[in-house]
Amino acid sequence: MTIRINYKKNIHKGVSVVFYKDPAKPMDPLENFSSIEIKNIRENIVKLQKKKKDIIIFNVNPNQVIVAIKINHQSLLLDYEKMGAKFYEFLSLEKIETINFDQKNIFKIFKNNLNFFLRFIYGIKLKSYNFSKYKTGINKKILNIYFSYKLKKIITSKNKNLDSLVSGIDLTRDLVSEPGNILHPDEYVKRIKKLSLLGLKITILDKKKLKKLGMNALLGVGQGSIRGSYLAAIEWNGLNRNVKPLAFVGKGVCFDTGGISLKPAKFMEDMTYDMAGSAVVVGLMKTLALRKAKINAVGVVGLVENMPDGNAQRPGDIVKSYSGKTIEILNTDAEGRLVLADALTYTEKKYKPKFIVDLATLTGAIIVSLGSEYAGLFSNDDKISDQLSKAGEKVGEKVWRMPLNDNYDKLIDSKKADMQNINYVGGAGSTTAAQFLQRFILNKTPWAHLDIAGMAFSKYGGALNSFGATGYGVRLLNQLIEDNYE
Repeated sequence: MTIRINYKKNIHKGVSVVFYKDPAKPMDPLENFSSIEIKNIRENIVKLQKKKKDIIIFNVNPNQVIVAIKINHQSLLLDYEKMGAKFYEFLSLEKIETINFDQKNIFKIFKNNLNFFLRFIYGIKLKSYNFSKYKTGINKKILNIYFSYKLKKIITSKNKNLDSLVSGIDLTRDLVSEPGNILHPDEYVKRIKKLSLLGLKITILDKKKLKKLGMNALLGVGQGSIRGSYLAAIEWNGLNRNVKPLAFVGKGVCFDTGGISLKPAKFMEDMTYDMAGSAVVVGLMKTLALRKAKINAVGVVGLVENMPDGNAQRPGDIVKSYSGKTIEILNTDAEGRLVLADALTYTEKKYKPKFIVDLATLTGAIIVSLGSEYAGLFSNDDKISDQLSKAGEKVGEKVWRMPLNDNYDKLIDSKKADMQNINYVGGAGSTTAAQFLQRFILNKTPWAHLDIAGMAFSKYGGALNSFGATGYGVRLLNQLIEDNYE
């Protein structure tokens, strides 16, 4: 559903929303309500409190419906975001498409901190996302939210960063939701190029350029597809160009059949979201540009399609990566780490960043370990790990640090090459994948790997998202930047 914010002089009639903390206390002041109506509102709230619901609805008169929302003295902004999401679900259930917010009530309840109210609206926007682009014969619903003109200046000035964040998250969700026949690497590159309109510098390396650079690990994954293979770099410079950038790297396997090591047919359709790591990076870079973040940042994404044709990479092949290290391909379905291997080394060498965070739907093993509640965090640096953990708790996009240790190296050492791309001994699937990636950080740059396989897509929805693409990672990384680097 599209959320539309409107402003008008007098707000009355229809559906009005009011907040309350204690039903026994007076509700006034309220805008454009008589003292008798205010008394009626208070009495209804007291009476309906027995049902122990946080959101209640009742009529004051034939022309006026009141939706009353209980405030529970929360101190966390996240609580208000979740409250807004819950309110959106209530509106959907009641089939309400136009609501009025009472200005005096908002100022009374939220006093001098309107941030909490803005986070409430933000929660509505996050929860309202729905990918219905390819559904025909349905009306695109719009939720109209009305404020008085007096609130317009405050809302528009304070809400810019949150709107930028919603825009980035929705772009990530859109990219993840697109089917593989639409969002193949060639189309993905076109969409990334459009972001240059926001002041982002876009650099695209195609097959010819990648081959010249020696990015054979990335190219090997895509060689069975009729589509192109690319590495795209997206730069935002909000500071002096001499300041080292923060770097974010994403896996962009637009569709993953498993290649010659073909996946089972059941649930293969879900592999349209195997590019979610790259979508997070693209959505984050859009957010940073829209809110004109006071940092330098670069997002690097490797874009390929893993298909099993006569030219596809074979189990047993050996490729030389951009780093110069050789890799024995034992399983072509362990392809994401090959894409990231070249992207990580390129990012470190080219941009010399303060740190690198990579994101990927890398292993099914992380879902076995953590389900859909935490992303797996692997890192060579305690500082960035701690910062990510704190940012994740603050926005509700949690991470759980998993081990890296030299003892795991023996599981991916190859007899024929420098390493093999899969551990056939068994166990520690997510850790050995991360251990593999760590070998391509050549200059000890602080680095963190986020395995988001369990977080990028939800079959049942969450507190701030409905079924489908979650946009997980954009809020996490934006918070990391806001708290520590701006």
